[in-house]
Formats: sequence, structure tokens, C-alpha cells
Amino acid sequence: MTPGVAAVRPDASLVEAAQLMRSQDIGDVLVADGDRLIGVVTDRDIGLRAVADGFDPLTVNAQSVCTPDPVCVGPDDEVSTAVGLMRSEWSASAISRRPRTRTPRSPTSAGRRRTHRAGSSNRGDPG
Repeated sequence: MTPGVAAVRPDASLVEAAQLMRSQDIGDVLVADGDRLIGVVTDRDIGLRAVADGFDPLTVNAQSVCTPDPVCVGPDDEVSTAVGLMRSEWSASAISRRPRTRTPRSPTSAGRRRTHRAGSSNRGDPG
């Protein structure tokens, strides 16, 4: 796993999130308020949930387009635990099409296609 990951504050603009993704050569960042994981925002989220609908990425914040409440594992959990959670979450959502929510045990996300260990790079306040 990556020892530190890119994260933005919930009020960071989508431009800030996209610039961080570009500088780190990654496709997603965590949205965190201190140690509290709020969600994950991807380059695709920015494109489809904001830009494609005509919203200004300078004025829209990361929290408004992120995928909230990602399924999480702890930094000491085995990789097989993360794989099992991803399989069960994807299988359940493919069958039931209902939102799945879990309380994170630590700010480590396994709910997306990549597994990250959360760090914090709290970024700007677009308003």
C-alpha cells in the first residue's frame, strides 16, 4: 500500500482536487476533515457530476461530488480482508442496487478500485 495518500478538505474546490491528482499522477483523492474520512472523489466524479452538468469547478467543493462513506479497512488488516470487502460490496450493489454504508474503522479506503492509506494534505477553502 501507499504509505501516504492525497487528501483534500471537504470545502476544497474541484480544481484543487484535480490539480492534486495531476501533480501526484493519480485518479482519486480522499475527502477528509482531519482524521474523519468523508468520501473519495475521482477524476471521473469531477467530469460527470460537475463539469458535464455545467457547474464551475472553481466554486463546487469536493464533498458535493465525492462518493460518501467508502468501505474501509484498517492499516493492519490483511489484503484479503480488503479484497473480501470489495467483492461483497460490489456483488451486493450489483444485485440490490441500494446504497451500502459502513462506519470507517480508520481513514483507509478500500471501497474504490484502489486501496489507500490515508494521510492528510488539507488544501484550500474555495467557499
